Amino acid sequence: MTPKEALAQLQALGDEKLRAQMMKRGAPAEQFGVKHGDIRALAKKIKTDHKLGLALWKTGHVEAQHLAVLILDPKKLSAEELDGLVRTTSWSWVADWLCNYVIDQHPAKESLREGWMNDKNVWAARAGWYLTGERAADDAAGLDLPALLDRIEKQMAKAAPEVQWTMNSCLAKIGIHHPALRKRAVAIGEKLGVYRDYPVSKGCTSPFAPIWIEAMVKRQK
Repeated sequence: MTPKEALAQLQALGDEKLRAQMMKRGAPAEQFGVKHGDIRALAKKIKTDHKLGLALWKTGHVEAQHLAVLILDPKKLSAEELDGLVRTTSWSWVADWLCNYVIDQHPAKESLREGWMNDKNVWAARAGWYLTGERAADDAAGLDLPALLDRIEKQMAKAAPEVQWTMNSCLAKIGIHHPALRKRAVAIGEKLGVYRDYPVSKGCTSPFAPIWIEAMVKRQK
């Protein structure tokens, strides 16, 4: 399948109402309004096609980048190529897919994380905080968690929206998985108030860190 053919298939799957809804949520105009399930089905049909994935990513189109994430082979990406993908992300939803399906599988993610944490590029910083949150939850050895909380307390309220989301996630994961730091993590969340009034669908957990931490700790019992 060529990039042109893949884009044509994505366009055929598009829905104008969904496209409008996505734009209200911050998506750029370069998207068709395709359901994630339909993108996954197309990716399953294509299977792994690294060359096609790279070409689709370069279009900057939202659904093309979503599709690219699913058909790329992370093992074939150099650290420099992965860094380039991160910096040319089209939207936060794409950034999340890239983190989950590509960055998490890459052997250089730890060395990249350290650089991304201090990067001025919002997508790089978002990825850095995502990976730091994952480490805080799974294997915090070598992380200075109190220092991370200091930094979150000083920077999160004024952080760019793209970065604030994963910074807040890191705060919550420290509170959830490290009981000795839980009280402080909750206090920081209360003090900053980030996502305190975030609209949440029925049955879903608020991203407001104090509520998120409390809910997840209860599930652990």
